[in-house]
Amino acid sequence: MVFAAPNDALARAEGLLDTDPTPLHASVAHQVIGIWQRDWGDMRLALDHLRRARRLAARADSAEREADVLATLGVALVHAGRTRQGLAAFERGVGRGTGHTRARVLYRRAYAWWVLGHHREALEDVRRAIPVLRQADDVIWTARALTLRATVHLALGAIKQADADFTAAEALWDTTGQEHDKADAVESRGLAAFRSGDVPAALRLLDEAEERYAKLGTPTFMLDIRRCEVLMAAGLAPEALAEADAAIAVLDGIGGQSTRKAELLLAAARAARLAGDAGTAIARAAPAVRLFASQRRTWWEAHAQLVLIEARVASGRGSGRLVADAVRVAERLSSFGAPAAPEAWLLAGRIALDLHWTADAERYLAVAARSRRVGPPLARMTGWAAQALWARATGSGRGVLEACRRGLDVLDDHRTTLGASELRARATAQGAGLAALAQQVSLERGGPRQLLVWSERWRATVLSAPPTRPPADPALLSGLTAFREIAARAESARMDGRPVPALEREQRRLEREIRSRTLHIRGDAPGDGHRFDVGRLLERLGDRRLVELAVLDGRVQVLLCGGGRVRRFAGGLLAEAEREAEHVQAGLRRLAHPGAEGRLAVVEAAGRRLEELLLAGAAGQLGSGPVVVVPPARLHRVPWALLPSLRERVLSVSPSASSWLRADETEPPPGGRQVLVRGPGLATGGAEVPEAAGRYGRPTVLEQADARVPRVLQELDGAALAHIAAHGTFRADSPMFSSLRMADGPLIVHDFERLARSPYRIILSSCDTARLASVGADELLGLVTALLPLGTAGVVASSAPVNDEAVVALMLALHRGLSGGRSLAEALRDARAALPGDALHQATGWAFTAFGAA
Repeated sequence: MVFAAPNDALARAEGLLDTDPTPLHASVAHQVIGIWQRDWGDMRLALDHLRRARRLAARADSAEREADVLATLGVALVHAGRTRQGLAAFERGVGRGTGHTRARVLYRRAYAWWVLGHHREALEDVRRAIPVLRQADDVIWTARALTLRATVHLALGAIKQADADFTAAEALWDTTGQEHDKADAVESRGLAAFRSGDVPAALRLLDEAEERYAKLGTPTFMLDIRRCEVLMAAGLAPEALAEADAAIAVLDGIGGQSTRKAELLLAAARAARLAGDAGTAIARAAPAVRLFASQRRTWWEAHAQLVLIEARVASGRGSGRLVADAVRVAERLSSFGAPAAPEAWLLAGRIALDLHWTADAERYLAVAARSRRVGPPLARMTGWAAQALWARATGSGRGVLEACRRGLDVLDDHRTTLGASELRARATAQGAGLAALAQQVSLERGGPRQLLVWSERWRATVLSAPPTRPPADPALLSGLTAFREIAARAESARMDGRPVPALEREQRRLEREIRSRTLHIRGDAPGDGHRFDVGRLLERLGDRRLVELAVLDGRVQVLLCGGGRVRRFAGGLLAEAEREAEHVQAGLRRLAHPGAEGRLAVVEAAGRRLEELLLAGAAGQLGSGPVVVVPPARLHRVPWALLPSLRERVLSVSPSASSWLRADETEPPPGGRQVLVRGPGLATGGAEVPEAAGRYGRPTVLEQADARVPRVLQELDGAALAHIAAHGTFRADSPMFSSLRMADGPLIVHDFERLARSPYRIILSSCDTARLASVGADELLGLVTALLPLGTAGVVASSAPVNDEAVVALMLALHRGLSGGRSLAEALRDARAALPGDALHQATGWAFTAFGAA
């Protein structure tokens, strides 16, 4: 009962002890309390109750009762970090018990071996226990033993054997009322899904397990550890770090298991390392190593040492001693049969390469490269990364590029299993090193064309296919509706000056629920299937020029495409360009308000510096035709029309050359519908909408009560042109909840992703609608990038706050050009030129950018 209904069992046991029970019954009651405290409470109290349970069993002269308590005590001692005492308790328990009881003791010792990382010993004990448990028709303990054996198989990378045991255990659990064990089985299936490479299924199953545990009211430290592992694989390392640290705080607060604390510290260290926080990684990994060592958990200790060495290398501490440490860890992990061994060999090879120990590096990398053809995707990625570095060390440029290609192909296949665009974008971080290595080799040994191909290979890849959505998900739709209602109520309360903490808590809860449901969706849409073709790009450009900016070793490389060739120019430092872009954004924010004319000269000077850093010699080679700029994700906020050589041009921006090609080849929908939307609360009331609507035949105009999200989405779907005048909000903390305010609440990125086909052209007459979050290797998340894979060929949006009245003038001029047959980029150029020459209107024109090719 302590696992089926833990809190009820605790109350019953405490009640029994108040009735002066016999020693035998009192032993059971103290054992139940000890189990509850061991798994969900204070370890000190757990050990106290379990020792009393053992003494009472001895007084009752029951060898079988004493053996059973000794097994429970053994698990508690191991979790408390008292490994030697725990194993001694198991030894006595195996000796005292017989038959069925002895099999239960062996199962629990197998569990302890698993906790300690002694997988072969665990398999041996559980192998001896299962036939006896089956013969006794002990369904619950047989299911537990099968679940444990499956978990051990997973730790050893034996996924097929694990699946078979999980399936058999699940069939047994279905015949029982063991709710906690059933939740544990769901959690274990989530782990198995993750090990097989199915991240959405893993997240779904872990969330389901968490819901089951919540009904039982029990903490979930093991689940926290597993979720952290999956979040890291999904590219959500900062979230994994926050979750691990929060679990550590809870565990410390209740005086919980020392073993779980060590594992949580290891999870936090891994997450911090992946998040680029080497200092925090060291601060978490070092105590994890000490705890594992004191607990005699050598398997775990080796994994923690691996993370500690990786973090020290990331902090710039490469040395011969670290090479030796990495090799020692790699050898230990290999002896354990741990799937992480190739990662350790790769680390040793990387450090040796940095020290120019070429012969040693080649030897270590060759061992790591053996994993490139087997195992889950990320393990194969490790192998191909090692193969690429090995080829680099041996001087084979062709070998480097082939290994990089194969490794990125593995990651491509993995990303297609992810339905959510957020997960696809973040997962690309796993391939950043391979893409950068291929770019470096291309710069050294190839020509500009090859560098362009590799710059495109891993840029804005998430835009190659729309996110996967089920035909109808009632829970997701109801969640979005509830979120919109709560967000609207919170906004109304804020405007009235009323406190909103309860509404904000509910809004955050709904956001987590919506995000969780979208991350569960498994991908079913592969990429566009074709490789980037430089010849096709040059042919399509005609008299236009495309400027793609690649970043290698922190410096911008300018690739100028057009006139039948690709030329390279050396630009400035990316860090300097980012600083100038921030200065420009600050200036534009000031210029959005009257009275800031003195900032205009400062902003223009920053624009000139940006041109020197980002276009360099290419600025004088742009010809006279339209220009397309393809910046890296970290420069997405540059207002490109501010740069002197681009100011008078027909200018558009694209996340990649491939996405520009797709946009340029996209045909407008039949019918040519125009939709204009006015959201609430605008200073001008969206004054441009009525006059702009008059330029078209019979457009659909949605305003006031008609401008509600469901109706707006219905009209936007498949439209030829859409104009939305609304307050825009960019959410840096959660870019998929960036929004436009409608009459019934926010229209968010997740809403746009439900469109069957987004508008062919869309104008977002709002602040900050072109602001995007840079994630993964070179990906962007936000309103604009949500539209591009869904059929939108052109977007006009703002990268900064803008003055509402100045926007009206710009938008009216823009629609004059569009109704006259011009493209978005042409109309936007002409609209800027038609604005008054004061600082406020000039800044407004620079803040808006045309994206795509329509």
